[in-house]
Amino acid sequence: MKKLLFVLSAVIILYACSGGDKTPEVKKDTVVSEAAKPAALPVANEKVLELIATKNCAPTCHMIEKKVIGPAYIDVAKKYASTPENIEMLVQKVIKGGKGVWGDIAMTPNNVTPEEAREIVTYILSLKNGQ
Repeated sequence: MKKLLFVLSAVIILYACSGGDKTPEVKKDTVVSEAAKPAALPVANEKVLELIATKNCAPTCHMIEKKVIGPAYIDVAKKYASTPENIEMLVQKVIKGGKGVWGDIAMTPNNVTPEEAREIVTYILSLKNGQ
């Protein structure tokens, strides 16, 4: 009998702790200030996001809004204007790697084609103004 009570208690505790759907209820009269809303980021097509993931760029070394090993993509976008010269320079950095711009940790060369690197760089630079 004690074993049965123990097992039943364990099941009830596990069920209670599982959380279920804890989506907070939004009151209709709640007003969210514009400052509290997250900034809209550009939507990348799935091909670019998949490319970034399969080439181990994110989340291994970079994330959109958070520094990991390398800088956040948003910080790269803020640093470089989206000019043909900057795009080409960054494409070469993605392909060949680099060191010194963001600290002492080197970015290793990446196994990407120039076209793939250009797609990635173009998306990253589009993050500057939520374009």
